[in-house]
Amino acid sequence: MSDQTTLEQEIAVEQRHLDRVYARLAVLRRSAADAEREGYRLARVGNFGALVERDAMVFHAAQRRHLLDAEHEGLVFGRLDLGTGQVLHVGRLGVRGENAETLVVDWRAPAAAAFYRATPADPMGVVRRRTIQSSAEKVTRIEDDLLDPEAAPPDMAVVGDGALLATLSRATGRGMRDIVATIQREQDEAIRSPGSGVTIVSGGPGTGKTAVALHRAAYLLYSDRSRYAGGGILVVGPSSVFVEYIASVLPSLGEETATLHSLGSLFPGMSATRTDPPEVAAVKGSLRMRRVLERAVRDAVPDSPQELRLLYRGELLRLERRELDGIRDRALTRGARRNEVRRVAFDAVLAALYAQARQLRIGRLPEQPAFEDEIIDRPEFREFLKGWWPRLHPRHVLGWLARPERLRRYAGGILSGAEIRLLTDAYRSLDGEGLTIADIALLDELDALLGKPVQRAKPKRDPFQLAGGVRELSTFADRQRAARAAARERPVDYREYAHVVVDEAQDVSPMQWRMIGRRGRLASWTVVGDPAQTAWTGDPEELTRARDQALGRRRRHQFTLTTNYRNSAEIFAVAAAEIRRLYPDLSLPTAVRSTGVPPVERTVPAAELAAATVAAADTLLAEVEGTVGVITPVPRRDEVAGWLGELGGSRLQVVTSLQAKGMEYDGVVLVAPSEIRAEPSGVRTLYVALSRATQRLTTVDPVG
Repeated sequence: MSDQTTLEQEIAVEQRHLDRVYARLAVLRRSAADAEREGYRLARVGNFGALVERDAMVFHAAQRRHLLDAEHEGLVFGRLDLGTGQVLHVGRLGVRGENAETLVVDWRAPAAAAFYRATPADPMGVVRRRTIQSSAEKVTRIEDDLLDPEAAPPDMAVVGDGALLATLSRATGRGMRDIVATIQREQDEAIRSPGSGVTIVSGGPGTGKTAVALHRAAYLLYSDRSRYAGGGILVVGPSSVFVEYIASVLPSLGEETATLHSLGSLFPGMSATRTDPPEVAAVKGSLRMRRVLERAVRDAVPDSPQELRLLYRGELLRLERRELDGIRDRALTRGARRNEVRRVAFDAVLAALYAQARQLRIGRLPEQPAFEDEIIDRPEFREFLKGWWPRLHPRHVLGWLARPERLRRYAGGILSGAEIRLLTDAYRSLDGEGLTIADIALLDELDALLGKPVQRAKPKRDPFQLAGGVRELSTFADRQRAARAAARERPVDYREYAHVVVDEAQDVSPMQWRMIGRRGRLASWTVVGDPAQTAWTGDPEELTRARDQALGRRRRHQFTLTTNYRNSAEIFAVAAAEIRRLYPDLSLPTAVRSTGVPPVERTVPAAELAAATVAAADTLLAEVEGTVGVITPVPRRDEVAGWLGELGGSRLQVVTSLQAKGMEYDGVVLVAPSEIRAEPSGVRTLYVALSRATQRLTTVDPVG
């Protein structure tokens, strides 16, 4: 019997079970809809008890129907064949048959733990573990791990890459068996670590750090929903490309309540995807920038009035720049936040004007409150205040850094001359090209320094109020649901998360740690990363200090992932050789999967780089069924995208070497690796780019 026939037969087996599950799901959905309709019919009884019962029935039936609808896609994703002969299917939702038999076990239930924790070293009673992929209601792919070959019946089929790993564990001695045994168990231990404190997960490329982080978020939501759904879970990734990549993962695990942000979108109302050169990012990310910004927020507003002149009862009242600067300095005492002390500054201006009027002995001068009322009503005075002490948005103050003379004044004695010149050049393009990812953390810091303008509280709107003062007819359940939704409604700039997940943490700058830390003061944390992949070129001690300040004194739980199951051994050997240029003795993960296909390395004349890149991408699109990533040096991204046009459609993605962090592709074309290596953090960045492919890797390097 051929492998293809075996695969087809096993897919057919799983398809029959999936058909049964979806048929049962349709029955349950109809039952929920019937219960909902029956609940409304109870209202005809006419007494209060019937109304309460109706609301309860309608609420729970509607909730159940929504859950069944939400979990429809990819419902069943795993199977366990136990040594007892029992078969358990694992999925996003628990489903029982009409006779209460288990059709699907919820992945978070204790009975499903072996799906994640069983290994060849400790099979936990599992003979075969199968992963199942499906589209809509059709099984598209299956893959097996034979965990206990000695307990397997002679006719048990094993298909996919798991068959290879099972063969390796049987055929190559104890060493390989130990390596294979680490897969999944070490991940699951991190996923299910204590919810309190800080869980730190480190590991090289392909070890599943991101999978651990996202599964952990889903696990925490399942294990203590009232805490984590109520307070919220924040997941922070390095780039918008990465966040889009993982956006469907949590919903596929049965969770939709987590908030996902990239480092460039964490400050409300602002978003950035542009990256700075590493040397500029190191300056913007340094904690010294806080001192620069502190000076900026205390400075006079650009082009603001230099003096105040008012004619009062025939006498000129005048406050010169020196007096205005003194009032500003006194209002901005240590710790005072500019937007929050506007009224203090305004009162000081009025008091100075009144004192001057008294010195001039203006006749029939009213008491100070009446005098101030007269002055405040004057349009020219209100116009002065608006220009002298406006409500400042962080973006306004960041824009001041684009003025070289101001930047030199703010940064003098804090940054070096070379660093000031780097920032001066960088901020010349601020208005034309917009913010960079590193600027978002500076905006957040400025927001903390400026404070929020004092505003009147807005009355809360009744969700059932219609136009004309008419109230919508609603049930008690409707009102209760609206009340719960209002209680869960979070402000745009929410900062009270119960748990914070930081992925690719090695690239978070000190200023970015401060930004994330403000949102995690009450939170437990999951931090995943790989120091060998860092693109940070600044002070490592400063980075550690900022991270520790954000995480606080919470207890740390450390986990290390040691098995690379993404890359083939042939591909990872190339990546490993690159990183060992910097760290000859670095402990790297072990890639246990071999394809027998070595990476393709091409060197072409510079004039032929475009044609060679297109040809390499076209070849990989034909060789692999899934996605192809074309990874470029940062400055070349748009140029290379232009070469490729619409080639490959949605299967092909062009990303920079920095955007490739955390990404995974079936095939990769790496453009100009020598240019990436020449960057300040080039070897580490190239190590990342070389380890993104699961099946095929082609490098195309220009010469001349």
